[in-house]
Amino acid sequence: MEEIKKLTLGIEEEYQIIDPKTRELTSFISEFLEKGAMIFKDQVKPELLQSQIEIGSNVCSDINQLEDDLKSIRSSLGNFFNESWKKIAAAGTHPFSHWRDQIVTDKDRYHGLFDSMQYVAKRLLIFGMHVHVGIEDRNLQIDVMNQMRYFMPHILCLSTSSPFWLGEATGFKSYRSIIFEDLPRTGIPENFDSFQSYQRYLKTLIDSNTIDDPSKIWWDMRPHHNYSTLEFRICDCTTKADEAISIAALIQALVAKMILLKNNNQTWRKYRGSLINENKWRAIKSGVDSHLIDFGKQKEVDFKDLFYEMMDFIDDVVDVLGSRKQIDYLETMLEMGTSADRQLNVYAKNNDLNDVVDSLISETLDGC
Repeated sequence: MEEIKKLTLGIEEEYQIIDPKTRELTSFISEFLEKGAMIFKDQVKPELLQSQIEIGSNVCSDINQLEDDLKSIRSSLGNFFNESWKKIAAAGTHPFSHWRDQIVTDKDRYHGLFDSMQYVAKRLLIFGMHVHVGIEDRNLQIDVMNQMRYFMPHILCLSTSSPFWLGEATGFKSYRSIIFEDLPRTGIPENFDSFQSYQRYLKTLIDSNTIDDPSKIWWDMRPHHNYSTLEFRICDCTTKADEAISIAALIQALVAKMILLKNNNQTWRKYRGSLINENKWRAIKSGVDSHLIDFGKQKEVDFKDLFYEMMDFIDDVVDVLGSRKQIDYLETMLEMGTSADRQLNVYAKNNDLNDVVDSLISETLDGC
């Protein structure tokens, strides 16, 4: 159990910058960096579009430290934007702002993305959350990644926060996932035999001028190219901080469980990517109301039943990790619905997307 206590954590989140009068996204990141760079230092940086801002937590030794850090960042950032007559909101898509109205951040990396991806890149008005779990051994990263593929749809179900796109209810709980998968090298990663095998894959792509560096691998989960972490990228940006923290706790607990299995010469069964993608599609569509395929039983099962099976599966590592409070909150999320469900409920009251934006702004700083 000592090994899993060393699983450090970090979170990156992409927030929307909102004009509180129009509720539209607004281009403000350049002005923010002029004023806020000295305050937030390297914890805040620009993103693809001027109406986006990315934050990164410190490397945290446990989930409670991460919770304090993330809530502090959200609170400080919210106060800073208030003073500039702007707001921040955390959700996978904006309910109605159009990608055509956004301004690209003036950085070579982003101009290069637009040059290579053209129309696909222009539509990337989406906002995600990435969770990093520290694993020093690169081969162990690959082993855990192979096993964790199965659980990616389960994690997505709990993070859905993008039911609207360009002013319309899409019929999906995570429309961000639909937009993002227009890019190449996205989705569920394939199985790799070792880190060396993964490196050979990268070398082929780099030598063939497909990518210029490993950061262009945009899978739902990947070994990070600069840090000794396994990076989980499947989540929509979750609206409430407590939701983000609880999902991070779940990911850490699942990783810990996979390491314990390996140490006991066991492994989680590896399933075809095509089958996992069937479950991911269901998660994108219906979130916590999904019926996912139980591959062992070969039939569809209510996600809520699979959720409680997953809770039983990780139970023996939760107290070791000190994350019982955050894991217990997942049940609240299951019962109350995700941000996507709440957004749809707010809209149903008055058919007014401005109300949805207002609720997102409020919930983003809830508890911070």
